[in-house]
Amino acid sequence: MNTGDRLLEISELRTCFVGRGGRVEPLRGIGLHIEAGQTLALVGESGCGKSTLALSILRLLPERGHICSGNIRFEGRDLLQLSERDMRQIRGRDVGMVFQDPRSAFHPLMTLGDQLIEAVKEGPKAEKKQRALDMLESVGLADPSRVMKSYSFELSGGMLQRVMIAMALINRPKLLIADEPTTALDVTVQSDILQLLKKMKAHFGMSMLFISHDLGVVAEIADRVAVMHKGQIVECGDAKRVYRKPEHEVTRHLLSMAPVLGQPLPRGGEKMKEAVLS
Repeated sequence: MNTGDRLLEISELRTCFVGRGGRVEPLRGIGLHIEAGQTLALVGESGCGKSTLALSILRLLPERGHICSGNIRFEGRDLLQLSERDMRQIRGRDVGMVFQDPRSAFHPLMTLGDQLIEAVKEGPKAEKKQRALDMLESVGLADPSRVMKSYSFELSGGMLQRVMIAMALINRPKLLIADEPTTALDVTVQSDILQLLKKMKAHFGMSMLFISHDLGVVAEIADRVAVMHKGQIVECGDAKRVYRKPEHEVTRHLLSMAPVLGQPLPRGGEKMKEAVLS
């Protein structure tokens, strides 16, 4: 593909946090791109800056954080030059996000249905409600009407993660950012969520940035892999190439830890790992 097929392109991105202890840079010159219809897995140890990158893309950094320099282009538009009003149109509509902890992402005193309806960008309320019901069914929830009336504390972690995926996809975004979407789930549910993300990506024809600490998990889902270490991308390439011939010591370390890092590999993970290494 040529650069005209690039949905997201990040160059020389530096993100800073300023506090009483001084200034720190969790992102130090990040450069990567995601092509249309592609899944890029961003992998690295905890604290290396993966989630900060996701929040930087959407300009959702906490109060003390700001982007010092660089460019984030989405469909050719530099997101760093857009007004907050324009960014609100990008968030949810063009770029959806699945957060690591679904319980912290929902308002505990609002029904999930009200929050889903509120997330729909356009249309009368009846149409928004029907879209929410349809999306809950699409992500595999058996009783969408009951889920709509429920509060977040009434659902299991796996069910709540499906609701979050429904919310992220409800406006049919072109890019989905999934930040450690399986970390808080047990192994069987992890595999189900991975399969769901693959299915929905194909259904909507979207691109995906899949963030994880576990190279074993991303073997199931990634077209390309970017390895992050101390705020920098240290290796990036085709997933099969990265698994066959890792070039950086951090990548080799993550590969060696894949069977025991975090949770065991989900169903099919060992088979996929054998396939890409053969």
